[in-house]
Amino acid sequence: MISVTEKAKDKIIELRQKDGFNQEHNIRVAVKGGGCSGLMYDLAFDGSVKPGDEVFEDKGIKILVDKKSLLYLLGTELDFSDGLNGKGFQFINPNANRTCGCGESFAV
Repeated sequence: MISVTEKAKDKIIELRQKDGFNQEHNIRVAVKGGGCSGLMYDLAFDGSVKPGDEVFEDKGIKILVDKKSLLYLLGTELDFSDGLNGKGFQFINPNANRTCGCGESFAV
C-alpha cells in the first residue's frame, strides 16, 4: 500500500484545482531510472487507469502505480514539506537503502 499524509492530501487537492484537473484525475506515482542514486520518483496527475495498474486510496486520494514501480514503492508514504529546508513532496520509502540529498532519487 502507498499512503499520503494530511499535508500531502491537502497539497494534492490544491494543485489539482489550480492546474484545472477534476476529481477524475488521480495521482500517478512511478519509479524511473535516473537521478544521482540510480532511481527517481515521478509524480503526476493521470485521468485514466491503465491495464496492470494497482490503485490505492488513502484519505480520499486515489494513487495509481504500475506493477514495475510497485516493487519499489510498497509501504511508501507521500508527504509534503513547506519548511525552510525545502519545499515539495517527499517520499518516505522503507525500501530505499540510500537516498540523495534532494530526496528525489534513491537506491534499493
